[in-house]
Amino acid sequence: MEPLLKVENLRIELATRAGVAPVIDDLSFELGHGENISFVGESGCGKSMTALAIMGLLPDRIGRIASGRIIFDGEDLTKASEKRLRDLRGNEISMIFQEPMTSLNPVYTVGEQIAEVLREHEKLGKTAAHNAAIELLDAVRIPNPKGRVNDYPFQMSGGQRQRVMIAIALACKPKILIADEPTTALDVTVQAQIFDLLRDLRKEFGTSIIMITHDMGAVAEMAERMIVMYAGRKAEVGPVQQIIEHARHPYTKGLISCVPHIMADPTFEREELTEIPGIVPGLGEFGQNKCLFAERCNMVVDKCLRKRPPEAVFANGQKAACWRAEEV
Repeated sequence: MEPLLKVENLRIELATRAGVAPVIDDLSFELGHGENISFVGESGCGKSMTALAIMGLLPDRIGRIASGRIIFDGEDLTKASEKRLRDLRGNEISMIFQEPMTSLNPVYTVGEQIAEVLREHEKLGKTAAHNAAIELLDAVRIPNPKGRVNDYPFQMSGGQRQRVMIAIALACKPKILIADEPTTALDVTVQAQIFDLLRDLRKEFGTSIIMITHDMGAVAEMAERMIVMYAGRKAEVGPVQQIIEHARHPYTKGLISCVPHIMADPTFEREELTEIPGIVPGLGEFGQNKCLFAERCNMVVDKCLRKRPPEAVFANGQKAACWRAEEV
């Protein structure tokens, strides 16, 4: 079966004061029907920019797709008109944005905001859209949906606002749901509830999910495959469990080492958390013909600073763009 989404050699350029920078550099990946994959990496690595490109929401005037293709259900979205992209957004491809408090309109009730999507894409009447909004609030497990449908965002907790965002995203039963940091700023209990909700909704509707996160724990909880991004490039890709147990890129290994572990025996001395030294390079350094992680890497050799590493291929589709992948 053909993948539902296929991104081929995608390059996204962003105009900056220092010139044009490739914020996404030669990215390729596939998403199968009903599959759940995660993009993981530090802030500024290009995760959210990839999602915006798929949605056709790159920043006006300063952002553009320079090359590559985004094939959704056989259609190249890089050649689609703005009208076609508007038809797809919220209908075939939906996105949960990072901050529900700023993404929801504060002057409209949550029911009105859900109903608007249904009126636009499903052409439902006012009463039918209102009733469907109540059903969606119930589906995302908001108590007393008939009463809460008339609430404004400020009357809801952070977790409830996030559930409203999920309800809006799933209103038209999209084929792809992009979740950009869906549990940021939520406490651990609410995070677990959101993950359970996404799993159940995926099972019910057969929706494919792309989850964007910097949290390796969330990746282990939710995804089947992960794509590790660094400075606009794909550092490593493969099955989640395989990468967690046998990371082949020093950056991936560093991300995993940053996650705290609960000791099985409390009498054992807690292991020190490690950190990745330095920061992600600035946009002006993106696109250089070298390993962009080299300045922060404890395995760096001379050729890392002179030439971009190729992808080394391992079992089960695991790939790592590192000169020393076999040794990691």
